[in-house]
Amino acid sequence: MKPETLKRLSRRSWTVPQALQFCEKLARDHYENFPVASVLTPREKRPYVYAIYSFARIADDYADEPGLSTAERIDSLVEWEEQLLEAYRGQANHPVFIALREAVERFGIPAELFQALLKAFRSDVTTNRYETFEDVLGYCANSANPVGRLVLLLYNYRSETMMELSDSICTALQLTNFWQDVSVDLKKDRVYIPLEDIREFGYSEEELFQHQHTQAFKDLLCYEVDRTRDMFREGKPLLHEVGKDLGLELRLTWNGGMRILKKIERSDYHVLVNRPTLSLFDKASLLLTSLKG
Repeated sequence: MKPETLKRLSRRSWTVPQALQFCEKLARDHYENFPVASVLTPREKRPYVYAIYSFARIADDYADEPGLSTAERIDSLVEWEEQLLEAYRGQANHPVFIALREAVERFGIPAELFQALLKAFRSDVTTNRYETFEDVLGYCANSANPVGRLVLLLYNYRSETMMELSDSICTALQLTNFWQDVSVDLKKDRVYIPLEDIREFGYSEEELFQHQHTQAFKDLLCYEVDRTRDMFREGKPLLHEVGKDLGLELRLTWNGGMRILKKIERSDYHVLVNRPTLSLFDKASLLLTSLKG
C-alpha cells in the first residue's frame, strides 16, 4: 500500500467496526504471504490479530517500498510511529490505529512492543550485515520477540517468565527463517549469518555469494542450526504453561521450526540455492504430533 493511499485513508471518518473490517480485508488480501488468524485462533480474538498484523504489514511495505529512497522509507516509518503514539493518546484517525486502539485498550498492550517492531523495520532499511551473533540477537529482539509477547497478551498471559520463554522460541523461529532463507536473502544483498562466524569457520562473503557449498560452509551452518535448536529447547516449557486455547497453535509453531532445522540438516545444508520447506506430509505429521501434546 503506497504512502499517499495511506494518507488519504486518514482523511476519512471511520467507525470502529469499519476500521476492524478494513484490517481484516488487508490481512486476508495478504494471506498467501502470512496466514494470520488461522482456524486455531478463537473467533473473538481474530479482529485484534488482524489489527496487529495490519500495523506490521503496512510498516513492512514502507520498509520495502521500491519507489522510495532510503531516507523517505525511514521518514515514512517515523511518521507511522508518530501515528502510533497519537493513537495511544486517543487521537487515532487512520483505520489501522482505530482498530489497534481497540486491541490496546482491551488487552493492555504497551506501545513499546509496537515500537520495537518499527525499530526492526528501520534496521531492514539501513542494515544488511551483522558482525556478531549478539548483533543478530539484537535484531531478533525487535523483529520477532514482540510478536510472541503480543500473542501472549491477546490470550491474557502476562507472566514475565512466560514472556522470556516466548522470547527464546521467537528468536529461534527468526533464526530458523534466516538459515532457511539464505538463498533468498543473498538475492537481496542481505547476510544474517554473523560475519565473525563466517571468518571463524574459514569461509568468506565472496564464497557465500558464489554459492560455494564447501565443508567450511556446512560446518558453519551446522553450528548455527545447533544453537538455534538449543533456543527452541530453552523455550519449550512454555508449551506446557499455556492453556488449550493457545496450546495447539504453539506446539505446531514449535514443532514446525524444529522440523525446518532437521530438513536443513538432511539437505546437507544446501541452502545456498535451495530453500527447504515443509511438504504436505510434513504438515500432516506435525499436526498429528502436536495433537498428542
